[in-house]
Amino acid sequence: MDNINLTEDEKYMREAIRLAHLAAERDEVPVGAVAVRNGEIIASAFNTREESKCATHHAEVLAIEAACRALGGWRLPGVTLYVTMEPCVMCAGAIINSRIERVVYGARDHRFGAFGSAIDVNSAGLNHKPEILGGILGEECAEILSTYFRNKRKNKY
Repeated sequence: MDNINLTEDEKYMREAIRLAHLAAERDEVPVGAVAVRNGEIIASAFNTREESKCATHHAEVLAIEAACRALGGWRLPGVTLYVTMEPCVMCAGAIINSRIERVVYGARDHRFGAFGSAIDVNSAGLNHKPEILGGILGEECAEILSTYFRNKRKNKY
């Protein structure tokens, strides 16, 4: 990968990280997502499961819904989704169904990650396989999650 892409990937991941911090401030699991097409952010979101009381309100799903509205259709050609944590199976399904071209994530999710950590949906023979790039600003993304859960455990007892 050339330095230009890495710089662009870091730029958009920084925006996803900013959104993850907003989620943490609202006592949501700190995951942020940004949808980019042609060098422009077309949608962004963070987890709102606690606030909405809805299991599907992951940052990725909310960003995909907003990107569909922005582009006026359910297919998202040319879109890269930046997300601070490796998408779960539900989110991977939404990514595949919306035909997102590329996914760039920060922290790996060894318990639920669906693009290589816990399982790899791209190896399932489905009709669409997004390009996957993991680990972009991964340590920073992982630290946001670790800090959030450490604080939750500390405040629980």
